[in-house]
Amino acid sequence: GMVTPPVGLNLFVTSGVTGMSLVQVTRAALPWLMVLLTFLVMVTYIPWISLALPNAIFGP
Repeated sequence: GMVTPPVGLNLFVTSGVTGMSLVQVTRAALPWLMVLLTFLVMVTYIPWISLALPNAIFGP
């Protein structure tokens, strides 16, 4: 739940709570951000992914 906007604020809070440096926290969060970005691009540019549920409910 911490890798949702506002990501920057969450990184600072996590850094303060854990005592880790901001660089360490950012490096740990980066793979998760890349996964989110990948799925965002997929949902944006592959129409059948975002239209699958509406098509299943209401028909094509």
